[in-house]
Amino acid sequence: MHLKSLTLKGFKSFASATTLRLEPGITCVVGPNGSGKSNVVDAISWVLGEQGAKALRGGKMEDVIFAGTSGRAPLGRAEVTLTIDNSDGALPIEYSEVSITRRMFRDGAGEYEINGNSCRLLDIQELLSDSGIGREMHVIVGQGQLDSVLQSKPEDRRAYIEEAAGVLKHRKRKEKALRKLDAMQANLTRLTDLTAELRRQLKPLGRQAEIARRAQSVQSELRDARLRLAADDVVTVRDQLAREEADEASARARRAEVEEQLSVARVEQERLETALAQDAPRLAAAQDTWYRLSALAERLAGTVRLAQERSRHLADPQERAPGRDPDELDAEADAIAEQEEELVAAVAEARRRLSDVLEERAEHEKTLAAAERAHMAAVRALADRKAGLATLAGRAEALRSGAAATADEIERLSEALAEAQERTAVAETELEHARDELGTLDEGDSGIDERRTQAAEAHEAARARVAELVARERELEQQRAHWRARVDALSVSLARRDGSGELVGADGVLGPLSGLLTVEPEARAAVAAALGELADALAVESADAAVSALQLLRSRDAGRASLVVAPGVQESHIQGRTGPESGFPEPPAGRWALDLLRADPSVAGSVARLLHGVLVVDDLAAARAVVAEHPELTAVTRDGDVLGAARASGGSGAASSALDVQAAVNEALERREAVEEELARLRPAIEGARAEEAARLADVEAVRQVQNAAESRRAAAAAQLGRLEETVRSATAEAQRLRERRDAVESRRSDALLALEAAEQQLAVAEDEPVDDEPDTEVLDAAAPHVDVLSVQTF
Repeated sequence: MHLKSLTLKGFKSFASATTLRLEPGITCVVGPNGSGKSNVVDAISWVLGEQGAKALRGGKMEDVIFAGTSGRAPLGRAEVTLTIDNSDGALPIEYSEVSITRRMFRDGAGEYEINGNSCRLLDIQELLSDSGIGREMHVIVGQGQLDSVLQSKPEDRRAYIEEAAGVLKHRKRKEKALRKLDAMQANLTRLTDLTAELRRQLKPLGRQAEIARRAQSVQSELRDARLRLAADDVVTVRDQLAREEADEASARARRAEVEEQLSVARVEQERLETALAQDAPRLAAAQDTWYRLSALAERLAGTVRLAQERSRHLADPQERAPGRDPDELDAEADAIAEQEEELVAAVAEARRRLSDVLEERAEHEKTLAAAERAHMAAVRALADRKAGLATLAGRAEALRSGAAATADEIERLSEALAEAQERTAVAETELEHARDELGTLDEGDSGIDERRTQAAEAHEAARARVAELVARERELEQQRAHWRARVDALSVSLARRDGSGELVGADGVLGPLSGLLTVEPEARAAVAAALGELADALAVESADAAVSALQLLRSRDAGRASLVVAPGVQESHIQGRTGPESGFPEPPAGRWALDLLRADPSVAGSVARLLHGVLVVDDLAAARAVVAEHPELTAVTRDGDVLGAARASGGSGAASSALDVQAAVNEALERREAVEEELARLRPAIEGARAEEAARLADVEAVRQVQNAAESRRAAAAAQLGRLEETVRSATAEAQRLRERRDAVESRRSDALLALEAAEQQLAVAEDEPVDDEPDTEVLDAAAPHVDVLSVQTF
């Protein structure tokens, strides 16, 4: 084994890459002072793992990087590669040549490599230690070290001998193993202590684990029950949806029928309104006549009644009272009788005239119907005339087309011109077809870009929606993890570190008192201070349960615990009291502590006794005033300072009470449940959004494929169009040469043109022929109904 080469890049004075080739035997490096001979030795020490800056003749390790000169900028890293010939297998590695590289940057970062593979400094030291070289081996003797070796003590010389004999590496490994054993012993001692502590806490933890398992089973059953209820709700909602869809279909059919009936009714209504508008003048005239006749009949009836009354009075055999002359009365009676006869005659005449008017109206209606039939016949005659004109016009157009077809036939009969025109027509037809096809492709493809844009926008919107929902899901999961961790942390804070932990779950223990109270947030510190150590106490059912719990703690040597005894049956009358304190005068300020909380009925009586006479005030000044005026009361500030006639407590630095921690746990549980519910609602939406994103992506791919196919078709059509245009140009040139011969056959078209002229003249004569297309106005005027208005003179 020997050093084969040494490559330096940016190491001290070697700014450029420099490679030193070393051959077997002795190699000497000579040169003047300052030429860098010592830097070569430092490079070998540095690449072998030297970590001391002073050993490399520097103040700090970054000094090994080329610092720059007046003509060259400093470099950012230093690199040294040492290549060792391992053909004899001295190094325990399966390579005949081993390259060790060390690289360092100005920010202090360093890298090590063995044959180009990254490794650790420890790997290099282990590799070199078996070969007798390395960082701690004395294979490199620098300046001033030879004298120290010659003047060394026997102990130091022994180290050199052991190093040469290969014992030093085993000593280092022994020291390392001893340090590991010492660390293992310390860990074992700590593990023993932890095991003893855990063994002491194992039984309460076992009970808690059993409670947790029961709670988990209850939660599993609750989750299954919720899922079953949800499935039942889904089935019910689906059935209801099917029924509603059926009702909606029947309602739509009924609506269609009603709309159809409504349209028919509207048509009938319009017809009736038209008839009513036509009959309105005659109806108004008839009503006016009827009203006049009715008034005349009423007046006539009144006159008849008056005449009968007078006749009855005159026929009455009563004693005549002195008054008017009988002759005058007889004359007046005769006049009235004559007037009555005239009125009766006028009424008879009016009735006769009314019957005549009705008969005349019926005749006029018959005349109107006949006029309408005549009008419809005239309209049909006019339509027949128009149809005849259209037939003549069609005949003339057919003749025109025939003349044109004859001209085309004459041109096609020309042998040379027909062939040229046939080729031209075919080429032009194919050209137009190709152009139409290309235009159709362009028109059909015009919407592809828009469709692709819309599909891309829809996909981007779906992807953004998915990203938004996923971000919201991550946010909710982070919130859920946060609230779970908060619940766990607060639950750890609520964990009993005294003897209370042994009593949790025991018979007769209701649970922590803080869990049975609900205190207003601003009064938690005050209530906790008023309760004192009982704020962290456990509630038990009775005094017997309290005695059993204390005996259990003493028998197990589990420590001490504070208990709150729930009242018995004889004290149930105070369990619900949370109103103002009875038996005390009204305080000048503050609120009773019992007014600021709600207690479970099982401990309401005990809490009422514990907080009896406790008043919550704003500050110590108010507390001092209350206690001075009412010494029997105890005042507690909202900051937790307690002041009474014979005691006081408080100050700063109070820790959070069990009430605050329990309230925080309840709040964290509520927030966690809300987050979990929102997560449950959000996950189906995410699945739907992902399905929508996949569908939109499929649409984008489909549009892209359609666009690629359209571009292929457009390219093929364009090539075909070019070939057809060349064909059309050649055919057109040939037709141009044959067009001169076409003039000889134009005379044959004269017959067809004469026939066309005759048809056009016949059409003109038919169009100029007068026609009576208006209905008989006299018949219509005669058919117009009218009603004579009767004028009757009344007296």
